[in-house]
Amino acid sequence: MNLIPPRSRAALAATVLCAAAMLSGCGYNDFQRLDEEVKAGWSEVLNQYQRRADLIPNIVNTVKGEANFEQETLTRVIEARAKATSIQATPELINNPEAFQKFQAAQGELSGALSRLLVVSEQYPNLKANQGFQDLRVQLEGTENRITVARNRYIKSVAEYNVLARSFPTNLTAKVFSYEVKPTFTVQNEAQISTPPTVDFGRPAAPAASK
Repeated sequence: MNLIPPRSRAALAATVLCAAAMLSGCGYNDFQRLDEEVKAGWSEVLNQYQRRADLIPNIVNTVKGEANFEQETLTRVIEARAKATSIQATPELINNPEAFQKFQAAQGELSGALSRLLVVSEQYPNLKANQGFQDLRVQLEGTENRITVARNRYIKSVAEYNVLARSFPTNLTAKVFSYEVKPTFTVQNEAQISTPPTVDFGRPAAPAASK
């Protein structure tokens, strides 16, 4: 048995509709949509980074078979991969600027190490003629392209979300519901890390300075 009088039910319904309209008008629904887009974009970024990480052991094992291959380059790749994969990339990481920066730095370091490995590998005819290595190289280059696409989509999604979080009057909704501005990739810094190094095989490497 319904004990609420018809007039009260009508008032309650009107209040609910009014509240829904206010939430919609102040950007609440947009925050929900963009937050889901950011999460989906982040998931794709992680998928592509994981694809790259999975390729590296095969690349390293193939390169190890090349006599006198530059050991320092291999070591850097192995260590950079270990560092990058040691960071737990949870969904919450995209709301933690400090953790996000560490994740980005680790991935950038791995990109730089891989770039050096590919540059150095050009100096070894056997590797250049190794079809297995060349197939892995093509897969790696394709994965790097997919990483770039996924990162750009993520950056765009975060930019739209952050504009909403900073703009008036939706910034008031952000404060009420704790929608914080999200960190994003700093392309300039990672581009500097990822720039392929200049490798000079005409002279021996300088000895490390003693400590």
